[in-house]
Amino acid sequence: MNSRIKYLVVTTSACVMVLLVFGGVLGRSASTDRPYPQLGVYTEVLHRIKSEYVEEPDMKSVTLGALNGLLESIDPFASYLNADQYKDYLKNKDTTKAGVGMVLSKKFGYVGVVGVVPGSPAAKAGLVTNDMLETINGVATRDMPLAYATLLLEGEPGSNVELTVVRVRRPEPQKIKLTRANEAYPAVTQKLMADAVGYIQPETLAAGKVKEVAAAVESLEKQGARKLILDLRNCAVGSPQDGIALANLFLSKGEITYLQGQKVPRQDFEAEAAKGITKLPLVVITNRGTADGAEIAAGALLDDKRAELVGERTYGDASLRKAITMDDGGAIILSVAKYYSPSGKAIQDVGVTPDTVMAEPETQVDVDENLEPLPDAAEPAEHKQDDPLLKKAIEILAGQKAA
Repeated sequence: MNSRIKYLVVTTSACVMVLLVFGGVLGRSASTDRPYPQLGVYTEVLHRIKSEYVEEPDMKSVTLGALNGLLESIDPFASYLNADQYKDYLKNKDTTKAGVGMVLSKKFGYVGVVGVVPGSPAAKAGLVTNDMLETINGVATRDMPLAYATLLLEGEPGSNVELTVVRVRRPEPQKIKLTRANEAYPAVTQKLMADAVGYIQPETLAAGKVKEVAAAVESLEKQGARKLILDLRNCAVGSPQDGIALANLFLSKGEITYLQGQKVPRQDFEAEAAKGITKLPLVVITNRGTADGAEIAAGALLDDKRAELVGERTYGDASLRKAITMDDGGAIILSVAKYYSPSGKAIQDVGVTPDTVMAEPETQVDVDENLEPLPDAAEPAEHKQDDPLLKKAIEILAGQKAA
């Protein structure tokens, strides 16, 4: 089966699961006698598969696929782990191992790329948001728990992991080999541009990076900056708390975000005046690789009208996740609460859409016969001289009054 047909089948299966879930919700609201009437449909489908399929199927695999499809239809970051996988997860979740620098989610039943850490093995290989991993070391990722995929990518520094990747705008699978390395997050970039515009790019919001952003703001103001650009493109690493702290640097009052779930009471996060460090006019640049803490910050600055946003809609990844143990020793890792923008939009559901929506040019990276990325791999758009999103941000600032 070629890759296009394969993904069509997976997509169709996902749609069926969505319909089952949707039907269950409608049925639950329409009937108090039968809380989950669609479970009867699901049971009958399983029975028909077992009794009438062209050959006797592996019902364990069928059920596992259904479980993962159900979870993905409501939460692309959810995982179902069987008892053995959950033991491995608990054993390794607090250990520090080398990796390849990717943030992952589920996409059409497979493991998809949310973003990559700049300078990481994944970044050097040119992996970008929305690429899909078809296999990891020869193991198909279809119906693979997301948390387990993350474990497979980790290992000893210098060890290799082979991936089959379906890249954006290149539907045929491509094999690449990455060498695991210890995490090394790049420093925050800052520079004073023409017309007293200060440019700041935190490529991650890892621990300590918000303080680096604060130091960059203060440094640029001392150099004469009267307007600022905050470039959050491809910033996918960083917790919601880091995003809240980042937004607070530019806000002295107002709501930044709030957290709420079915069993999690609403918790509001307000800007603290003492933590606001600048009132300079601000433009924020985002793209599809802006995720988690960075998009919480972007959403707050947009809704509070503190900044104009330019670029692409952000990825949609901002929630509180929890491992919920099962009777058989397994577990599901599930979002139990979501972070909302001040206007009431669930960031994980809709992302953050800029005032000025502009697509970012695609990049392609080729590999040699050893599956290694070629040395002249294309740089991300924000590192090139011809950067349309940066040009637009400068244009918007030119029309604003300096502080």
